[in-house]
Amino acid sequence: MGDTQTGAPRGRRREADRNDARLMEAAREVFAELGWDAPVSEIARRAGIGMGSLYRRYPSKELLAQRMRVVGMEQLAAQARTALAQEPDPWAAFTRFFREALSTHGSGSPLLPLVGGRLPATEEITAAATGLRAALDELVEGAHRAGALRADFTSADVPLLLEHLTARMPVTDVRAVSLHLRYLDLVLCGLRASGAAGPDPLHGPPPNWAELRALWNAPES
Repeated sequence: MGDTQTGAPRGRRREADRNDARLMEAAREVFAELGWDAPVSEIARRAGIGMGSLYRRYPSKELLAQRMRVVGMEQLAAQARTALAQEPDPWAAFTRFFREALSTHGSGSPLLPLVGGRLPATEEITAAATGLRAALDELVEGAHRAGALRADFTSADVPLLLEHLTARMPVTDVRAVSLHLRYLDLVLCGLRASGAAGPDPLHGPPPNWAELRALWNAPES
């Protein structure tokens, strides 16, 4: 039976989705190990996908990296929305989001040092960033309203904190996730509001979403 929206066979669509997921995982690994100059052929090899199939889907390395950015933002937004929907306690939702995000990406390497400032902000990138911001705003504001999260932590801090917490280490994927979650626990202790006087102030002003856009996207010509 075909897909009712596209007419394409469902089996072919599932296979394309599986190939895309393998490409995203392989690309993250290869970029982390070899940097931006990594050959696309190595990404295809690790994904177990032919070069022809890769180029039909992503004709350039830049398009592949742009898709990685979109997938990453959409996944984080979905994790934030799921945590909010399933955890009635705002602090539990906040901490669940971070743990699930690190369990998903914790064995990889931060994307910002690899692609930040190299690629333009397309309409798809902008839409994904808007959706992510809305989800993180709701997550952080809920924890603030509950009095559980220190007041000087903002939703724009979340993406950069995740970048810091996913440092690449020469250990197995399982051990990397375990270590990242350990340091997340230490960070959460510092983020939780406590006592009448509140926590000590953080050094420097928080980032904002305009600053994040400037970090990630190539300057407009």
